[in-house]
Amino acid sequence: MELLMLERWSPYLVGVLIGLLNITAMVISKKPLGASTSFVKASGYFVKTFNKEKVDKNEYYQKNKPEVDWGMMLLFGIVIGAFVSAQLSGDFGSQAIPPMWENEISGSFPLRFVAALIGGIFLGIGSRWANGCTSGHGISGTSQLSVLSWVAAIGFFIGGIAVAFLIYGI
Repeated sequence: MELLMLERWSPYLVGVLIGLLNITAMVISKKPLGASTSFVKASGYFVKTFNKEKVDKNEYYQKNKPEVDWGMMLLFGIVIGAFVSAQLSGDFGSQAIPPMWENEISGSFPLRFVAALIGGIFLGIGSRWANGCTSGHGISGTSQLSVLSWVAAIGFFIGGIAVAFLIYGI
């Protein structure tokens, strides 16, 4: 129980746990872990409440029905799990500008908002373009030895390193 109350966990332990979760998901659901498709389904589910006909005619939603399934429950679990984890560790809090952003970039809330909005748009477009997100490619795809996923995962690391150089001038 003491482990659950730690503010930071060992990345090695977390890596093993994510690997075990990935194996369990594949055995039980016969589907890999991933979140981007569930986000798209959630948006279709939301739009369906206002315009059912538009969603029913959409080619993507004909193949990927916007319904509450295990992937949608995974999204809820991520949010609920993060909240429970933050509560147990005593690290729960709300802040408009995280200290690292303020120290390294700017204390401007509008700048952070615009950067988050643009980053979210790029992330959404990129995950659709790559046919998957970091969890889908980086965890599930690479464990299945998918060449596309390995290329994507290498791209994630190259992009992350490049951004770190830009921000920190390393």
